[in-house]
Amino acid sequence: MTIIETISEMQHYADHWRQQGKTIGFVPTMGYLHEGHLSLMRLAKTRADVLVVSIYVNPTQFGANEDLDTYPRDLARDQRLLESVECDVLFLPNDAIMYPPEYRTYVTVEELTENLCGTSRPRHFRGVTTIVTKLFHCVKPHVAVFGQKDAQQALIIKRMTADLNMDVEIIIGEIVREADGVAMSSRNVYLSPAEREDARVLSQSLQKAQEAIAQGERSTATLIEMIRTMIAQKPTTTIDYVSIVETKTLHDVAQIEGEVLIALAVFVGKTRLIDNALIRV
Repeated sequence: MTIIETISEMQHYADHWRQQGKTIGFVPTMGYLHEGHLSLMRLAKTRADVLVVSIYVNPTQFGANEDLDTYPRDLARDQRLLESVECDVLFLPNDAIMYPPEYRTYVTVEELTENLCGTSRPRHFRGVTTIVTKLFHCVKPHVAVFGQKDAQQALIIKRMTADLNMDVEIIIGEIVREADGVAMSSRNVYLSPAEREDARVLSQSLQKAQEAIAQGERSTATLIEMIRTMIAQKPTTTIDYVSIVETKTLHDVAQIEGEVLIALAVFVGKTRLIDNALIRV
């Protein structure tokens, strides 16, 4: 595995592969990798000749009082995991080259960023779309893979690449869960044993809602109340939001119809976790 730390070297490699007719697959990450990340990498390798993974904890997607400084990091462990999936290149940029002192440009996607996580983290997605755009220009991928766990992010990235005519195919990989149903997340490491036990309620409440839909329930108000009631019973949880939205605009809907996303964000202790379920009826 080759490690690249500068933009110019990354672009040089990318140009070389493209000239050779090779397809570049890309998985951007913030590190502290887990099986969810690795599943995206394996998916990328089925669609590309060269796999590039970036590790960069992007400061512009963190708000005030969020966990930028304490976000888990373990580069040596990450490198071992990358080698296990036969990653070709690890791209390791830093703040100085990604956001030099004179930096003034940001990318925004309207409407899709205003609901769900956009309400409680108003500048988050501007940071996401900006860094993904920059990374695309560095890596020059043909294919980029994102995870369904970050469903709003995935939809925003797809919209951005289409609107800006970026020649990158966006693929969305399925949520990977622990044996007890908890969605894999780098932030799970923050959870105490009691909090980790309570975190199971996120996936359990989504499953209960899906069962109700399968039995004919179509009122989103009823489903949301069902989910909120289940989550509120756990002593360490505080609900940020529980929403059911249409997948093209991410607007709230009153009835389950067509394709919708049940999305939730919950603080378990001090750790904010997200989860979701895509519903088609």
